[in-house]
Amino acid sequence: MQESPFKGKTGLRRVWNAMHYSFAGLKAAYRHEDAFRQEVAIALLLVPLALFLPVAGAGKALMVASVLLVLIIELVNSAIEATVDRISLENHKLAKRAKDIGSAAVLLGLINVVMVWGLVLAG
Repeated sequence: MQESPFKGKTGLRRVWNAMHYSFAGLKAAYRHEDAFRQEVAIALLLVPLALFLPVAGAGKALMVASVLLVLIIELVNSAIEATVDRISLENHKLAKRAKDIGSAAVLLGLINVVMVWGLVLAG
């Protein structure tokens, strides 16, 4: 089993590499994933709105965190889908299960946004 040659990096070089890979991942998700682009657009509306609403600091934090959580879940879901597609494009019940579970995670994240925002705004 061969490991990445970058695994041995430490200190600032590791942090720099990790940051570079993270930005590359965000760029790839934005370029290739329609759902991620849509959720980014929603986040660009909701995050500033949460910051300007007359809500206590903890409420603002929950509102922003719930929106960012959707983006995080979508990134993981997209990674699962890309990995499944890399392995095989044939229809297989386990591939479908993996993709459906990832999609369900995104759905729960979206429901979480609605619930958090509703509860915070309701007071």
